[in-house]
Amino acid sequence: MAPLRALNLQVLTPQVLQFFAAHGIISVEDFLIHDLYTLAAIAEHQGSSEVLKQAIAEILSFVDKQHAQWLTGAQLLDSIQQNKLVLPTGCEGVDSLLGGGLLEGTLTELVGPSASGKTQICLRATSHVAYHSQAAVMYLDTCNSFSSKRVVDFLDVLCKSSLNSKDQQGEFERTMKEIFHYNVFDIYSMLDLLHHTEFCMRTQDKNRNPMVRLLIVDSVSSVITPVLSGSNLQGHSLMISLGMILKKLALEYNLAVLDSVLIRVIFCQINTIILCSERKNNTMITNHTVLDKWGVLKPALGESWKCMPHVRLLLSRDPVNDICDISLIKHTSKRS
Repeated sequence: MAPLRALNLQVLTPQVLQFFAAHGIISVEDFLIHDLYTLAAIAEHQGSSEVLKQAIAEILSFVDKQHAQWLTGAQLLDSIQQNKLVLPTGCEGVDSLLGGGLLEGTLTELVGPSASGKTQICLRATSHVAYHSQAAVMYLDTCNSFSSKRVVDFLDVLCKSSLNSKDQQGEFERTMKEIFHYNVFDIYSMLDLLHHTEFCMRTQDKNRNPMVRLLIVDSVSSVITPVLSGSNLQGHSLMISLGMILKKLALEYNLAVLDSVLIRVIFCQINTIILCSERKNNTMITNHTVLDKWGVLKPALGESWKCMPHVRLLLSRDPVNDICDISLIKHTSKRS
């Protein structure tokens, strides 16, 4: 979870943070699992006891306010029908299956073997959203799969099809400035970056900061697989934490999230996540696949990850005819 300093509370002075750190409390999670009665008793014997007790009370109050409100079925339906927008990816097959594109407030996962087109869909969606929505796109790259040349190729087609030649260069430069690329090579850096992103979205000045519509992570499995080994509870906990922050970004900030899964026989890896923010946002992630004991391909990361995406697309490619197939295998509001 987020570090205590990220709460941006005035009471969290360097001295107060030092007191918490001395008792092993660095993050919000550390604070919540700590015995707060014991902590308050220790604070009583400090010179700044009143400040420390006030800090404990304000952190608890802040966390309590983060709880989501109860919504009726009618309110949820109204939210879907009126407040959710769709971001086209620019890929006709994907947009057709999804009813127009990536639905804001959802986490969508692309599943498929290597070279099945997961990253290409992510790159095309990046270009399409940045160009047509005139909004920022964050691309979190975990395996050096981002290709600025491919983005340029996609943008070149978009600009030539809709603009006069003298307007193309200006629009091209404007679109490229909307795409923000980050290299992230381990799950700890990924979690830190996503929590920082959530904090910025919660506190950002929309008049000064760029409006983010899409967040892509390519790929999730690349950072999750190294920490998963047998019954390693910490690794599974980190995986769940990653899934939950992605869903939080999608749901609370109306992002459409897209993730992709690579299908492999020996090991698993995830390729891409896309997140969007502002009033409406999208998140996209890619995931790898593995063979189960019956020899059937399935998304990597196991049953614990299975419930994370709201939508899952399966990609496959015929190497002989170079034909890519896409199937809808999970959707919360459509029949697969």
